[in-house]
Amino acid sequence: MNELEQNAFLLHSRPYRDNKVIVEFLTQQQGKVSALAYIGTSVKSSKKALLQPFIPLQIVLKGQGALKTLTRIESQSKSYLLTGEHLYSGFYLNELQVRLLGENVPVEVLYQQYQLSLVRLSERAPLESILREFESVLLDELGLTIDYSVLFEQDHPYYHYLPEQGLVPAAENIAVKLPKIHLLQIAEQQLADKAVRTTYKLLMRQVFEYLLDGKPLNSRKLFKRN
Repeated sequence: MNELEQNAFLLHSRPYRDNKVIVEFLTQQQGKVSALAYIGTSVKSSKKALLQPFIPLQIVLKGQGALKTLTRIESQSKSYLLTGEHLYSGFYLNELQVRLLGENVPVEVLYQQYQLSLVRLSERAPLESILREFESVLLDELGLTIDYSVLFEQDHPYYHYLPEQGLVPAAENIAVKLPKIHLLQIAEQQLADKAVRTTYKLLMRQVFEYLLDGKPLNSRKLFKRN
């Protein structure tokens, strides 16, 4: 049987039956992988304790089908300690990957960015830079890098993001208009201005609402409660 030992993080888990759970991992070598895990009946199950988000793991998966079997799991270090909005942001990163990544597609650059994001979240670094950088790398992995070249080719004060077309000049009736002057700064990663960061957030929200088919993210509800 095909077995592979690799580094991983748990993205999501849900109960299955007979003391089992279906888990989704972000792995260093295989990208997002779904697996069946037996957690036993003990309240103090060591496997259950490790099947939590934000713990650097080493896992062994068995099987060649879409749903693997988790045969071994160990922690590589302590969990990244996230609190408050930094915790909710960690859930946001996890949910984006669960919803958007294909199965068994290597995404090593994204894996490294995710781990870096967790380090920065645990250090309570500014949220906006962590989230925008991760979102940008995720879009790259999905083959949907935002093309800013149109800004240098056309002379319009405001733009709007459209699926399949990217950034296009905004019509008068468009509710969300992105100032060209801000987009140019975003293209050059000049993000010191708060107004520019707000525009960047609006742009990413437009992009991901399209990718998610307009379905809301559960993790965003956590921000609204607090």
